[in-house]
Amino acid sequence: MSHRFDLQERLIIVPVRLFGPAGDTIVRFALDTGASRTLVNTEVMVLLGHDLAMASDRIEVTTGSGIEFCVRLPVECLESVGRALERFSVLCHTLPPSAQIDGLLGLDFFRGCYLGIDLRNGEITVTP
Repeated sequence: MSHRFDLQERLIIVPVRLFGPAGDTIVRFALDTGASRTLVNTEVMVLLGHDLAMASDRIEVTTGSGIEFCVRLPVECLESVGRALERFSVLCHTLPPSAQIDGLLGLDFFRGCYLGIDLRNGEITVTP
């Protein structure tokens, strides 16, 4: 399945639909082949009805700026680029408003798939 992205953007931005205890929302994620895990802005997780203060699963994550501790929680479902994963664990972390994205779609979302990125034509291809 192929999906278009805007070549004028500085990042590859894809729409992501997240489902949580309080409902669902569609947000903007950057496709990040340098991220091993998918990350969601904490603000979005709270909107979906997650109580991050009660979460017990915290893991150490290495970022470009150092070591961070992030909450790891499953979302009911994460849908993007024609793929839907239920009970998919994501990392929760605060992103600066200047990022203008709601999360990072990491390699864990694409495990077991073919992922093609055509930077000439602005197209992503994902096949099982």
